[in-house]
Amino acid sequence: MNEAVEKSRQIALDILQPSRADLERGLALHEEALVFESYGFSPRAAVDGDTVARMIEGGAGDEEVGEVMEEMLLMRMAEDAHLRAQYIDAFDYAGVDCILQNAGEECQMPTQLLKRLGNFTYVTDMLSDAVVRAATPDAIVEAKRAGKRSLYLSANGVPLAQEWKSTVDELRFVRVFSQLGVRMMHLTYNRRNMLGDGCSESTDAGLSDFGRAAIREMNRVGVVVDVAHSGWQTGIDAAAASSLPIVASHSGAHALSGHIRCKTDDVMRAIVDGGGTIGICSISAFLGGSGDINAFLDHVDYVAKKFGTESITIGTDRAFIPSKAHEEWAKVPARSRRRTRFEGFWPADSRPNWPVEKAQHSLEWTNWPLLTVGLVQRGYSDADIRKILGENIFRVVQAVWEGREALSGGD
Repeated sequence: MNEAVEKSRQIALDILQPSRADLERGLALHEEALVFESYGFSPRAAVDGDTVARMIEGGAGDEEVGEVMEEMLLMRMAEDAHLRAQYIDAFDYAGVDCILQNAGEECQMPTQLLKRLGNFTYVTDMLSDAVVRAATPDAIVEAKRAGKRSLYLSANGVPLAQEWKSTVDELRFVRVFSQLGVRMMHLTYNRRNMLGDGCSESTDAGLSDFGRAAIREMNRVGVVVDVAHSGWQTGIDAAAASSLPIVASHSGAHALSGHIRCKTDDVMRAIVDGGGTIGICSISAFLGGSGDINAFLDHVDYVAKKFGTESITIGTDRAFIPSKAHEEWAKVPARSRRRTRFEGFWPADSRPNWPVEKAQHSLEWTNWPLLTVGLVQRGYSDADIRKILGENIFRVVQAVWEGREALSGGD
């Protein structure tokens, strides 16, 4: 392991203090199980600081610079041998077989959503010897058997034509994006949109009639409905409206943290009763309490005791950052202050932060195997741990994928 990975691993071990038997059992189980993350990011690359600096000094605008930097972060491992090696190593450290990958943006604009989808299409095409873009649940299992990792793609938003001629015309891009490999979509991000209220709105008005139509179309083409960033009533309404299981792909128990991004018992019950799952995230600000790996495990325990181990998945909402990244960022000149993106709105005192502290380091993406060790320590059976690590979210995506055929009149 590189020094940074080893340091974060030791921080988590110091917090957990597992016995040798629990450590060995957890690590062995993690390696053997299907580890399928319900929402996250494949390892990042690093920007080319010198190139970005030249762009800024040459007068490039914020939008142009931002787009180039994002492409560097998401795609440079396809061109740079050193970053490629770190990318593959990070998957090995984490022991993750498949990620339900954020391959879109927090919006409804098809052209904007296509940009990030293109990034991950390119990476999986160029690195197909190591990581593949899984188009079906079976492809996830096949990739693991072949010793490869896989990405199952989320658009992070429902693509809309935004012409508002008719409901059918407005939703036509849902089918197009499903044909491009997108298998999950957020109904809303933090703000209200035409489908429903987001979690950051002061109101909690729930799902709109148009949102119900969108869910019907997502069900029809086999796209998982995700309410991770939706308001609580929107989540309850979505679970009732969907003919197939839905998820809160990266969230937590509101009863433990009081954070708006976590779900109340009523929301979780609605999701679970429909066959869906609650993904526990690794963001300290959302977890509350100690904000460390033990706080994460507390959320797992809470959901398990309330709703059963079939209800839980893990969606860390974290990414591996290579050691070179900080050095390259330091080369980038300061830019003018930019306004907060519309979709990124957070009320006062609720925006997540990324403190450089032990709590957050204990939840680094490469510490995934220690999440399994923690589950062992807390007395979960091997069968239940396998469910939490991947079988539960696999069951959901399989049900949604197979359900699309039944709803479309197939065999």
